[in-house]
Amino acid sequence: MPDKAKASGEGGPSGRRELRVGIDARLPDGEGGGVASVVSGLAHGLSGLADGDEEYLFLVLENHDAWLRPYLSGPCRTLSQPGESETARSLGRLRGRIAQAAPITRAIWHRLPLRLTTVPRIPHSTGLAEVAGVDVIHFVSQSAFLTSIPSIYHPHDLQHLHLPQFFPPKVRAIRDRHYRAFADQATMVAVASTWTKRDVAARLGIPDSKILVVPWAPPLAAVPEPTPGEAMAVARRLRLPARFLLYPARTWPHKNHAVLIDALSLLRSRDGIDAALVFTGNPTPEAKALHARTRRLGVDDLVTWTGFLDPVGLRAVYALSEGVIIPSLFEAASAPLWEAWLAGKPAACSNVTSLPEQAGNAALVFDPTSVDAVADAIAKLWTASDLRNTLAQRGAQRVGAFTWDRTARTFRAHYRRIAGATVSPEDADLMAAEAGI
Repeated sequence: MPDKAKASGEGGPSGRRELRVGIDARLPDGEGGGVASVVSGLAHGLSGLADGDEEYLFLVLENHDAWLRPYLSGPCRTLSQPGESETARSLGRLRGRIAQAAPITRAIWHRLPLRLTTVPRIPHSTGLAEVAGVDVIHFVSQSAFLTSIPSIYHPHDLQHLHLPQFFPPKVRAIRDRHYRAFADQATMVAVASTWTKRDVAARLGIPDSKILVVPWAPPLAAVPEPTPGEAMAVARRLRLPARFLLYPARTWPHKNHAVLIDALSLLRSRDGIDAALVFTGNPTPEAKALHARTRRLGVDDLVTWTGFLDPVGLRAVYALSEGVIIPSLFEAASAPLWEAWLAGKPAACSNVTSLPEQAGNAALVFDPTSVDAVADAIAKLWTASDLRNTLAQRGAQRVGAFTWDRTARTFRAHYRRIAGATVSPEDADLMAAEAGI
């Protein structure tokens, strides 16, 4: 295939290699939360693959790739696509501020009948990847586009089918229509856990043979571990308590922050335990009600809200914590669970969806709908040092096998397979091993 377009950005010379892979990373300024961290981790892993003849073009929005560039080197570079206009971005920011200031607008949107909304058409390729001579394209997020290029697609979770009350009718319709179209188009559907594989097969009607499990590594593994001095500087800047448990998650309804706040109140009144919690992540429209809840229950002195933290700051907060607690109502695979273990910290998590499978015997599990059960888990993490040490040791052993190098090599094997390129014995072993998780 001729070299039709020129990529730019970090990386080595732009000569055509045997296989050109497109990675969809069109996230304005790194928006997308967990998706941005996964893309960064994959870029970190692929950048270290010096033993292949592949070129990795990360499709980015023009002037919105600063978040990704630090992770790109070697065979990786960017391929820019014109982004949305400044007017469209301003309107998007305005809608966000309105939803933040007046949550009633969001509630009204939830109640609108689907017939009063318009479901956008399924997006098609702009032609950028085709002109660049991409042989395989990897859609790492749930957003994608229709293309004739063989593809890998990630329907990360089908939460809208399990918890429809958290999604407006229009969003449910878009997800259902788009996910099915992109999964049908894909040569391979990739998921991060066997629970998600079963769910995607059952609910989207995709053959098991097309869905392959390739677990992500801890996203923050691509970020250097902070020194004690760097961590303490973050603690001073954020005014963190001396001891705290961490929940790194935006305040979306399914993240279930309210149960942690209720559990803190119960522990204080029932057991006289004052456990401090730190919440990270950009606020959502639900944040205002959660702040009011802490004041009403008299535990606002126990809760610290940091807002968004960059990867360096977030890794420091993990290092400073006593442990991580994850009361989520839905997870296809939990990055905070991996990251707790990466930081050498104990964890407790919900007993729903993929979490028990991921946790194994390396985390406490609890019923996220029971305030008593959540309070008991907090109390154990807060007071039992021997248990914390045991869980941290088990977690370190469990997460040790999951590295960005292994993830990148596994996806490289699938890129080669899908493109019809030479597959090495190592590639075959990696694909067989990951498919059996």
